[in-house]
Amino acid sequence: MDLSTVSRENIEHMVEAIKEKLRMVNAGAVRAENFNTDMYEELRDIYEHVMKRETFSISEMQAITEELGTLIKK
Repeated sequence: MDLSTVSRENIEHMVEAIKEKLRMVNAGAVRAENFNTDMYEELRDIYEHVMKRETFSISEMQAITEELGTLIKK
């Protein structure tokens, strides 16, 4: 998948992959449609960070979730 292209499909892929990797308990709260394309680069940065790690502490997971929350369109 070419994530250099801004698209709804890529946003959906990244959000779903992040949720799966973090094993998010409340995954329904983070939905791809809540992210707009203006924040694509920031979302991709988070995605790349999450994908290169094997494990996360609770505080790291919380920080990532909070960062995702700042990207959600209001």
